[in-house]
Amino acid sequence: MSSNAEWTARSKAHVWHPCTQMKDHEWLPLIPIKSAQGVWLEDFEGQRYIDAISSWWTNIFGHRHPYIIEQLKNQLDTLDHVMLAGFTHQPVVELSERLCQITPPGLSRCIYADNGSSAVEVALKMSFHYWKNIGKPQKTRFIALENGYHGETLGALAVGGPSMYRDTYAPLLLSPIFVPSPDCYERAPGESWEDYTRAQFRHMERALQQHASETCAVILEPLVQCAGAMRMYHPIYLSLLREACDRHNVHLIADEIAVGFGRTGTLFACEQAPPLTPGDASGITPDFMCLSKGLVSGTLPLAVTLTHDAIYDAFYDEYKTGKAFLHSHSFTGNPLGCRAALATLDLFERENTLASNRLLSHLMWTQTAELRRHPHVAEVRQQGMILAIEMVKDAQRKTPYPASERRGLRVYQYGLEHGVLLRPLGNVIYLMPPYVITPKQIEHIAQVALRGIDAATRD
Repeated sequence: MSSNAEWTARSKAHVWHPCTQMKDHEWLPLIPIKSAQGVWLEDFEGQRYIDAISSWWTNIFGHRHPYIIEQLKNQLDTLDHVMLAGFTHQPVVELSERLCQITPPGLSRCIYADNGSSAVEVALKMSFHYWKNIGKPQKTRFIALENGYHGETLGALAVGGPSMYRDTYAPLLLSPIFVPSPDCYERAPGESWEDYTRAQFRHMERALQQHASETCAVILEPLVQCAGAMRMYHPIYLSLLREACDRHNVHLIADEIAVGFGRTGTLFACEQAPPLTPGDASGITPDFMCLSKGLVSGTLPLAVTLTHDAIYDAFYDEYKTGKAFLHSHSFTGNPLGCRAALATLDLFERENTLASNRLLSHLMWTQTAELRRHPHVAEVRQQGMILAIEMVKDAQRKTPYPASERRGLRVYQYGLEHGVLLRPLGNVIYLMPPYVITPKQIEHIAQVALRGIDAATRD
């Protein structure tokens, strides 16, 4: 039987791992995974780990879900791949129909890519191109939130806020207009999430007043800035932003790549936007919605950008006008990926997932109660099946640990030693487990997180 050491050595010889300083692996062992099932990852020596972060937030129904695997095997017997230019196929048609039924009202057109960053690129390019097609070429800029994250390709990277990702590449990037985030971690003691979020919207309103004439779109992650340390805000911001974008004639791009498909408690985070006028329905419809990750429950690369007919119609013309949207990927609308996505949507319907998630998310909250009294935890915050623990030097003053101390990495190491994958975001530890996790497993990962934070803050 192959050993962990053998596979680690072979990986280090040739694989450049993502989001990693490779020199760390001189002392921080890689974990070679042989197999996975449900919430479990297993290495080559039989050690198992609960995947408490759904492998970068993707495997919402766990690894190798039998129904999704069955559907993929059936699809392999029929069609593996065909280009989507000039051709179509059953899985992509059925998936597009179903996505247009379950996403916010009015989204009626689907264009596919193979990862979240590419879905964002589609939205940015399409928004810019729309304004050009209708005779407003002066609209060339984007407004984004500080601390937001939208991916690593150049357009997506440009509208992301965290400096650790973008500063090195600044000479290559667009110049968006950044506004302060409504991130409620910064609220005053006793101030409600809604009050703080409403107050923060003044920055966005000011930016739109000043720059609407040159702005294509506003882009944001609804409710949770995931890669930005899981910072969260009240859904009133979405309602205010939709109204302001309409008033200023600017598109709204909702990046639901990480928060879509039940993560925040509703199928899509945009559904939680409260009505601004009594009697109106809840929820907003963005001009573009970007989806990936949970779309296929982590089985295959697939992403989609949805938009509405007003956008589509601006590109629909005679070929000679040059208005077509000439953007493509080799694996656009891959039949296997689409079949996995259809199977994922089936599971939501069959298993009443959103209702069962409410019980699991409540358990996540109650099992982390002790951490809310921890001297080195400034905040425990939650949106649905996302729970984040802000580890600090002094909880009363919210004094952060120096990043160089890498306290979060200590929790990660402790977790692996005790059979739980808890990959941190700096000094923020978070739980974002698959929806098939059991109450007993939630209790275990909460206890490992607590003991790991104790160990990481001892000195």
